[in-house]
Parts: sequence; structure tokens; C-alpha cells
Amino acid sequence: MADNDEIISDDEKIRIVSDFIKHAPPGEFNEVFNDCRVILNNDVLLKEHGITAFSHYNMEQFTPCKVEGSEDQVLITKHGLLPDGTFFDPRSKQKFSYDHLRKESKNVEPYEVEGKAESWRSAAESEILSYVKNHYPHGICTVYGKDTDDGITLTICIEDHQFQPKNFWNGRWRAEWTVTVKPNAASELKGLIRVQVHYYEDGNVQLVSHKEVTKELKTTDPSATAKELRKLIESAESEYQKAIAENYGVMSETTFKALRRVLPLTRTRIDWNKIVSYRIGQELGEI
Repeated sequence: MADNDEIISDDEKIRIVSDFIKHAPPGEFNEVFNDCRVILNNDVLLKEHGITAFSHYNMEQFTPCKVEGSEDQVLITKHGLLPDGTFFDPRSKQKFSYDHLRKESKNVEPYEVEGKAESWRSAAESEILSYVKNHYPHGICTVYGKDTDDGITLTICIEDHQFQPKNFWNGRWRAEWTVTVKPNAASELKGLIRVQVHYYEDGNVQLVSHKEVTKELKTTDPSATAKELRKLIESAESEYQKAIAENYGVMSETTFKALRRVLPLTRTRIDWNKIVSYRIGQELGEI
């Protein structure tokens, strides 16, 4: 070892690999984890001290989880995290331990949140569940409700993903909507929509996009409010999806074109009118 080489402490190693894990692309946690095992070369250290990164990743990614006794999956989110480290499923009224590495639930037992929020939560869940099933191929939603000093807070989490490792791409859609409702009063609905796609055939390209949305919501009773929630969320998410598609078309004519030489290594000009037919990774590889 050279004299100027520094010995990296275990704490620093954990910090580095934890950062890698937290930023793993959707659907590629296992690959990043295995690479981190090689880098760290200490499984005991990784499993003992990497649990914070594992849980952070699963909650940030809205990782779906199958819970015994429920037909529908629940999302692993910070909103379902209980003080003892377990999670709860507001739909099946159960709580459970979650293995963040194996991504499995265990120790399932009944759990019900008491308060006035349940009627509002269940009404919103019914509408949003119908919306998700109609608009997302593999969509999953979890709706939380709780009593607060300001009223009743509803949090809606939506997730859908497509993992296509054989075709060298993975992607995930996440949306989080929060509103504190007061009967017969106007409330503010806030949303954060996030899209992340990783394409890695003959290259490494990522789309990471997000949009914050604020809408005014007129709240009356649980049923009417739930219908209005669905209407606002459907409108905002459809608008965002359309904008992404339009921006992709603009990128083909501007961003990708600006990244290249006028003549690539093939010495042949690119026909930008046919850009959609090119394999992105292969073409970028010729820059």
C-alpha cells in the first residue's frame, strides 16, 4: 500500500455503500446490494448497519408488500410506520413486521386505528382503488387517515412499476397526495408525482422526474369528498403523463441531438426524424 493511501474506516464504508443502496434504480436493489457486498467484503457489517439504508429505500420507493389475510398488496411507506418499527395496512386492519432485505412480511396481527378519520379514509380508498385499477396496469394504492388538531388528514400513496431486466430497463411511478379535510370548508390538496426509469442496454440512461401539484378541494361529506379527490388526482396525473410524453419528443429533437457530434463514429449523419426507432444506449455509445 502506498504511503499516501488512507485506510477507510468501517463507518465510512457503511456510509458509502448506504448511499449506493439508497439511490439504486427501481427494480435493481438486489444488483446494487450484491455489488455493495463485494465492495465492503463484510456481510455482517453490511446487514447489521445497512438496515437503515434498506428501510429508507423501501419506504421511498413505495415497495409493494403482500400481507397474509389480505387480497391486495400494501405499500411500504413512512406513513404506515409504527413507533415499534412495524408497519400497518389500513385496508386489512393489520400490522406486521417487514424484512427490508427479503421484502417479506411476517408476524401479522390485527390492528385498527381508532378515531373519526376511518369513514373519510375508507370512502377515499374506495374511489382511489377504483381509479388505480382502471388507469394503472399493475397499480397499487394505500390510503391512510388520521385525526389531527386541524381536522382529518388523508394521505394517498400510488405506485406502479414495470421491471424488464431482459430488455435492459426498469421503471416506477409514484404519487403521494395529502389533504387535511374540514367538513363544509375548502381544503388544500398537495401532491408529489415522481417517475424514474433506467435504461441500460449498451449504455446507461436514467429519467428522473417529479412534479409538485396543489389543488383546492371542496370538502362536504366523506363520499362527495372522495369523488372530488379522485377527479382532481386523475386530472393532475393524466396531465403530468401527457407532459412527459411530449417532453420525450422534444428531447429527441433537442437534448439528444445536442449531446452528439455532427458526424458520429460511423461518419453518417443521424436521421433525427427516425430517432424513436434507434436504441438509445447503442446510439449514445457512438458519441
